[in-house]
Amino acid sequence: MRVERNIEINAPQNKIFEILDATHLGTKWNLAVNEVTKISEGKFAVKSTVGDFTTIRTETVENERLSMDIEGGIFTSMGYILNPKGDMVEATIWGEFDEEKNEKMLIKAGEILLESLKRYVIYRRRWKSREL
Repeated sequence: MRVERNIEINAPQNKIFEILDATHLGTKWNLAVNEVTKISEGKFAVKSTVGDFTTIRTETVENERLSMDIEGGIFTSMGYILNPKGDMVEATIWGEFDEEKNEKMLIKAGEILLESLKRYVIYRRRWKSREL
């Protein structure tokens, strides 16, 4: 099974991608992520509020999308897609999973993650503008 959710973010596409691509920043914007430890290139151990799991990066297309397989988590794979939409960027999160009973929870989790990403992107833009 697969779920998708999206949100529009008023920020440069490359800045949103930088945050998503920097796995270690997950502890800053992803409410479920407590700790991220690099195992090897593209492979990370994640301690989260929904359990511990391992992510393995399977695709990275700079400023456009990234995907990962997940071992030991509710999702079996997930990713993000960024598409320009006028002055905005449409950010999509998708996830694939096995158990149908988790669908409603995973839809809500996707919405919360995107809203958290949006708020973090806006926060970073404001913070960086103050430093200049």
